[in-house]
Amino acid sequence: MLCRVKDMADSFSERLRAEASPIWHQIYANPFLAELKAGTLPLEKFRYYMTQDYLYLEGFARTVALALAKAPDTHNLELLSHRVSTPVERPLHQKMMGLVGLTPEEAQAIGRSPTCMGYVNHMLATASLMGLGPTAAALLPCPWTYHELGDMLGELEHPVYSQWSAPYIEGLLADSVAAWRSFVDECAKTAGAVELEQMRTAFMVSSQYEWLFWHMAYNMEAWPPI
Repeated sequence: MLCRVKDMADSFSERLRAEASPIWHQIYANPFLAELKAGTLPLEKFRYYMTQDYLYLEGFARTVALALAKAPDTHNLELLSHRVSTPVERPLHQKMMGLVGLTPEEAQAIGRSPTCMGYVNHMLATASLMGLGPTAAALLPCPWTYHELGDMLGELEHPVYSQWSAPYIEGLLADSVAAWRSFVDECAKTAGAVELEQMRTAFMVSSQYEWLFWHMAYNMEAWPPI
């Protein structure tokens, strides 16, 4: 159902979050996260996840870079530029990859899984073919779900997984979520019906890919053998 700004008591991003709630519930109930929280997740599954997440974030950054060209004014250009020039999760990835014995070169050699490639292609296609509103909506579920994960996971006792979860618990992505929600909400204020539906679809598809990403990681998804 198409969301219309004039009918909203809450912000557009809040309405999107409410509509995606069943999908996000499945994200937080995924066995990967349940076992990670319990400290029983096999390390090879976490290593696989780190590989794919590293490759995904490269696609995320490229999508943000494409969004720069869609900035309607200098103010938004500066805000978007900050999103590109401050890859807040890169230091965490470098630290965690070292802990699990993984290098960026090894991750690149492994390559994206089918789900990771599909997710990245969805974001890049949205940014290439649509405006800033749909692009921001496609990017928003990633930082927002991880930000909420901080509250869901709580303090972990595992020597590796606790170092991964701690920054999210401490609010690593709070500013990122606020920024992308602001882009979505501001664009929605002037968007027509077609663009609003594009934003809604982009957000929902990214939310579905977020669920698929955890499912992929738990099952260590691979391309079919040739």
